[in-house]
Amino acid sequence: TKKKNIVFLGSPQVAASVLDTLLAASSSPDSAFQVAAVVTQPPAAKNRGRKLLPSAVAQLALERGFPGDLIFTPERAGEESFLSDLKGVKPELCITAAYGNILPQRFLDIPPCAGTVNIHPSLLPLYRGAAPVQRALQDGVAETGVSLAYTIRALDAGPVIACERFSVDECIKAPELLAILFNIGSKLLLDELPSVLDGSAKQKAKPQDDSKATLAPKMNSDESWLTFDEEAKVLHNKDGLEPVQNCNL
Repeated sequence: TKKKNIVFLGSPQVAASVLDTLLAASSSPDSAFQVAAVVTQPPAAKNRGRKLLPSAVAQLALERGFPGDLIFTPERAGEESFLSDLKGVKPELCITAAYGNILPQRFLDIPPCAGTVNIHPSLLPLYRGAAPVQRALQDGVAETGVSLAYTIRALDAGPVIACERFSVDECIKAPELLAILFNIGSKLLLDELPSVLDGSAKQKAKPQDDSKATLAPKMNSDESWLTFDEEAKVLHNKDGLEPVQNCNL
């Protein structure tokens, strides 16, 4: 049986770990899918030399021998040339994990049956947005998790296929928790891929209750300041979210 084409979209290191899991699973002779293309953010200037470097996802793909001409790096996911290249791959399914780019409807219309599925590190509809883990830790939650959900035009609002809960240790920091949740999400994705590819996942996916939604906007630099007239728990929950700056010493 011919393997079904999937396209993976992601950018940072946590997304690279998801791609690594997919590439390993797809190499199995009895796998029902193959990674046909990778989409990631363009190379960015990093470190002191400001040298242009590929994203962690692009670097991982190249290290695993993935064809460079099938690693797409559009500035925006609505670019005509990119959408044309994507159609040429003929994906059955697109999978996103911390991609960092808004997907237009023209993109979402390309996978014909299975659609686009996102790994989101929160228990949706809680913490929709760019910084779900950071905002959850800032709020001092005792539990969070990861959700596998269909992507629609509304922000992180698609039907949820599956989720898994995770108890938050009071000492855990955002980078560590992100890595844990995306690792859990990778396994959840592999478990659910058969039903996603055959279409049955759409029947069991549960619509989100929008009345219970909370937002997790991107952290801004002002929020990284620690002011020591705040309670100790508030300071603790801020620590490790972003590069911390001290004031009022």
